[in-house]
Amino acid sequence: MARHFLWRGVFAVVVLLLVTVVAFFIIELPPGDYVTDLVARLRSSGAQVTLEMEAALRHQYGVDRPVYVRYLRWMGKMVRGEMGLSYEWRRPVRDLIAERLPLSIMISILTLIVTYAVAIPIGIYSATRQYSWGDYTATVLGYAGVSVPSFLLALILMLAAQKWFGLSIGGLFTFENKFAPWSWGKFLDLLTHLPIPLLVIGLSGTAGVIRVMRGVLLDELQKQYVMTARAKGVDEQRLLFKYPVRIALNPIVSTVSFVLPAIVSGETIVAIVMSLETMGPLLFSALITQDTFLAASGVMVLSFLTVLGAIVADALLVWVDPRIRLEGKSA
Repeated sequence: MARHFLWRGVFAVVVLLLVTVVAFFIIELPPGDYVTDLVARLRSSGAQVTLEMEAALRHQYGVDRPVYVRYLRWMGKMVRGEMGLSYEWRRPVRDLIAERLPLSIMISILTLIVTYAVAIPIGIYSATRQYSWGDYTATVLGYAGVSVPSFLLALILMLAAQKWFGLSIGGLFTFENKFAPWSWGKFLDLLTHLPIPLLVIGLSGTAGVIRVMRGVLLDELQKQYVMTARAKGVDEQRLLFKYPVRIALNPIVSTVSFVLPAIVSGETIVAIVMSLETMGPLLFSALITQDTFLAASGVMVLSFLTVLGAIVADALLVWVDPRIRLEGKSA
């Protein structure tokens, strides 16, 4: 099994390298570049930008060089632990990502934990009490959660909080803590602002996991080994959690590799609507302005989360399903 994870690590490095190539060149595919967007904004504001000034800007930002030269320069910086300079922010990309990535990871992990902690028990309850009022309620809420767009729910909650309670639930910090250095007070301020973003971002995922857990567990409960165990008088709760629930967790655990990056990318619109200081709005802005180094680095971070999620999913499957461990030993 250790050899398996070692090979997964090697393949992960290769995949990330290929992702950097594809991402960088796709970002460069649209016509124009950052200087083109910058000059258009300057001219729309009434500034006079001559062709000589535009050429000087292209040379200053390095966009007058061939795309493969810029990619190699960027990779050279990556090897040294850097990510280049953001055109738009005039700051190192590494610093920008370091400011936003911890919050994005924290929100993603907390959303994942809350999603599974809420969805798995509800799915078990719904499957073991099929066609009860609780099952019907969970089904209706599940379909509603999948159907309602996250950004629409965010707008409704923000409007309701402002209209009925006079509260602003946007952002992750109050104004006085937003630019303040980290302290215990700022951390507590963050915790008070987290529940609403976690609810909005995790709603659709929670609804989906409920439906998957219910469907797979219902299928397991109708299999012959469950009927035989019941006929032999095995305690219902012990039987339920020893085999059917563990097997029903397999498809849920295996989707961790997709859930982590989906949470990060799916929270982009929600983060823009609710003014969350996470990676989503930063990456979106970089793609709009063709801030190549920042956009490519952001895509690479999402790819790393995908690969990490796949490795974590493999490890969790080994822990949840004993049959996978037996296959590893026999091999």
